[in-house]
Amino acid sequence: MTQAIYYVNQSSTRQNLVKGKSSRTSATIPEQAISIPIEERLDKETLLSSLAKACDFPSWFGHNWDAAWDCLTDSDIEHLVLDLTAVKNINTEDFNVFKSIIEDAFKEFGKPQLWIVVASDDLS
Repeated sequence: MTQAIYYVNQSSTRQNLVKGKSSRTSATIPEQAISIPIEERLDKETLLSSLAKACDFPSWFGHNWDAAWDCLTDSDIEHLVLDLTAVKNINTEDFNVFKSIIEDAFKEFGKPQLWIVVASDDLS
């Protein structure tokens, strides 16, 4: 896999897992991927807090974008999953900054890769 970010349709993934099939969609998310828990709101604060907790960032983590990039690139983390199916409010500016951090880190270090799980067939 040669890109930083993948979009995965939740219904396709669940359907194939229930049937016991491995499709291209369900097989793309590595088993060792770290899930970033997000509830109803995705913004800088909730995303950085959830990322820090899920990835066990060090105590010196400054809860800012630069520190997130540093912690991600200094770690052994290779795969992340962000499930947006329950999210009702997304700060698109913060979400786009996060995605650009992932893309930049992947371009420079070859990691991490991010799978974004969406509820609809709109895989943008």
